[in-house]
Amino acid sequence: MKYIYVMLASLMIISCKKADKEGVMNDSQAAIDSVKQASIDSIKMEMVKQKAIDSMKIEMAKQEAASKEKEVVVVNQTTQAAPAPARKKWSSTAKGAVIGAGVGAATGAIISKKKGEGAIIGGLAGAGVGAGTGAIIDSKKE
Repeated sequence: MKYIYVMLASLMIISCKKADKEGVMNDSQAAIDSVKQASIDSIKMEMVKQKAIDSMKIEMAKQEAASKEKEVVVVNQTTQAAPAPARKKWSSTAKGAVIGAGVGAATGAIISKKKGEGAIIGGLAGAGVGAGTGAIIDSKKE
């Protein structure tokens, strides 16, 4: 009888250990599966983003082609009249200063308790930073 009890107890211990190992295996497998699914989802999102970028590039190419056709028509029409003066383009320094001043003024007005002072200080700081950034861009273009 003692022999049967010892045998029964050992079978229970062995079966419990196997059940624990299976549970651990299932948990680790679930973690691996979730990581795999996350990477698959990430790849799918990148594909969607790339598809949107590609479609935008196609649309931009179509618009450029359409604008070139319009330019040809305009050039043919204006050959009889005096040529229009060429417009000067803004430098990156000027663009950066204007954009920086606008953003800085808006941010300063939002953050500061004294709206007027905050807008002035933010505008000056933003103009300085924007002009500096634009100057760096101008120097890289040359």
